[in-house]
Amino acid sequence: MNGMESKKTAASVICALVMFAWIGAARLTQAAEFVTLPNGEEVMDIRGNWDAEFENYGPWSQYGSYPGKIQIILDGNTFIGKRLTATKWHSAGTESFRCELDRNGITKLQLMTRMGPIDAKGQLGNDGKRLTFDDGEKARSTMTKQ
Repeated sequence: MNGMESKKTAASVICALVMFAWIGAARLTQAAEFVTLPNGEEVMDIRGNWDAEFENYGPWSQYGSYPGKIQIILDGNTFIGKRLTATKWHSAGTESFRCELDRNGITKLQLMTRMGPIDAKGQLGNDGKRLTFDDGEKARSTMTKQ
């Protein structure tokens, strides 16, 4: 290898290292944010506006699937999702869900439906920017933080 090839190789290695460092820094800036609840527990902060996809299946399949926008607020130790957009089934401003979190994720979740609240399971993405809810038989949703 001559001197010119060595310089090109070294420049390529340096460029690759800079790119990996930049990607790593970008991932760190996307880390989840946390909030301290009135009970003193520190949990992932899911407050804010979310894009949502709602799917009714099984016995509720006739109600279909539809998009929506949700704003999550914190009331005491409970996160409340409010509909920002109306759907065929729900008015804007009404509650979509209520949930409680601990450091491991969602501990309690109720979906607010026209037929009353239903208990469901929820998953919270590690970065705090994705939520999935499912009652296991008729209603599920996926939300992405804006």
